[in-house]
Amino acid sequence: MDAVIVTGGSNGLGAAVVDAVVKAGGRPYVVDRQPPKPGVDWIECDLADTRAAERATVELIARAGGTLGGVVTAAGMDVPGTLADVPGEIWDRIVAVDLLATAAVIRAAIPALKQSHGGVVTISSTLGIKAVSDATAYCAAKFGVVGFTRALAAELAGQVNVTLLIPGGMRTRFFDDREDRYKPGPDAILNDPANVAAAVLFALSQPPGCAVRELVVAAETESSYP
Repeated sequence: MDAVIVTGGSNGLGAAVVDAVVKAGGRPYVVDRQPPKPGVDWIECDLADTRAAERATVELIARAGGTLGGVVTAAGMDVPGTLADVPGEIWDRIVAVDLLATAAVIRAAIPALKQSHGGVVTISSTLGIKAVSDATAYCAAKFGVVGFTRALAAELAGQVNVTLLIPGGMRTRFFDDREDRYKPGPDAILNDPANVAAAVLFALSQPPGCAVRELVVAAETESSYP
């Protein structure tokens, strides 16, 4: 496997993808605000700054020698609350990190991906296909990732493999800073992010001429799907 750029690769699903890429013999490159595990090349970047995200992507492609096998947009954030209660700057930041940065990083990587006929895996959520209260920003962004990815797959068909991944809840730090009412209940069964990362690698490893267009990966008892 060639070089793979992973946004949000310092923790959670992104870190699990980094581990999976390494195990598969690939070279992960990370865009994040925090450093990934030692030995992984990365650029510090606030993904809410989409132009900076584009520049970081171009720089990492150069570090990889101009050859890029894939992009995985795993970075994501959420601050639950009603539309009236979530400050506008936080609402905007959620959409910027979860949706706009996804488009920005992929846009910057398209020339290299076309050259290698590489793959893209975008990360939506079960809340990208099922809306819930107190999540207007997150649902708007993740629903947006679904529409963006489907349109991108049509646009790049035959040139770049594009996969939409829809994961359910995972055992990560994603829920740590929330109020208790917005955290999974004590009996909630969450998926291991390594399982979802394996699905990412499955999509990226398809042979030429075969594309995995969409995947839903969740714990068997995931309450937000279907």
